[in-house]
Amino acid sequence: MNTTPSHRTVLITGASSGIGAALTRACTHRGWTVYAVARRADRLHELFSQDSHVHAITADISTESGCQQVVDALNGATVDILVNNAGRGNYASVEDTSTEQWHSMFAVNVDGPFFLTRALLPHMKQRNSGHIINISSVAGRQGFPLNAAYVAAKHAVVGFTAALRAELIGTGVHATVICPAGVLTEWGGVTEGGSINDLYGAAIPRSRTIANERGLTLAPLSRMMTAEEVAEIILRVIDAGRVNDVFTHEGTLDLAAACVADRIAVEDSHAALWLAMAEVYAEVYGEEHGKK
Repeated sequence: MNTTPSHRTVLITGASSGIGAALTRACTHRGWTVYAVARRADRLHELFSQDSHVHAITADISTESGCQQVVDALNGATVDILVNNAGRGNYASVEDTSTEQWHSMFAVNVDGPFFLTRALLPHMKQRNSGHIINISSVAGRQGFPLNAAYVAAKHAVVGFTAALRAELIGTGVHATVICPAGVLTEWGGVTEGGSINDLYGAAIPRSRTIANERGLTLAPLSRMMTAEEVAEIILRVIDAGRVNDVFTHEGTLDLAAACVADRIAVEDSHAALWLAMAEVYAEVYGEEHGKK
């Protein structure tokens, strides 16, 4: 298969919606070949059945066997770029997070990227060429309440990518972590345990009242981006090759640095929002589970 600089073969997980779908479209617009991976065969067919550049692979990358299914479906094709995009969030306090939900967060967000990277990396190193892009989140650098399992998993993605990049020095293979903030996709409405979108939708206006009553500052919130905007940033990363960790939203790099320098100060700057989220969660969770 052609692997000249004008052509790339890209494997993208979580390609049936959001960033994954937008990136698949952006890559095919360049004439690149894309292996689009997702659990939902119907969505893959709906989105890409008319695009000859896209090869749909239906698989669950949260399991080792599912990742091997992806590798087998390549039929020996050379993958130049692996984008570990598939991910899912959760909505629960630490004490309400089930063991199953904890394991689920790590399976899809951490285990899948590891299994696919481990499988495809030897071939990239043999060619002295390749790029592994892992989609983490600002939650991979900052703590957020009521989704600790997701936050922990995305921190793990950042650490995994950093260790991988250190191993790849001198190989010609690159590894990059992307840390988006809010993106306008269905992700926030399908988080395990309930809709994190609904939580923020109720908590943000309430946080203004709490800030006024208690003399607190309003939490710094970045502008929501579209999946297409994030996909364009990822394309620029692919073009650039070896780059630093990428923060897609304005102000989030500074926020990540602030978390390293003084995490308590960052927490205090978000206190009004965190308190509002705790109130909303207590009301909603208590009502749903008979704890009021």
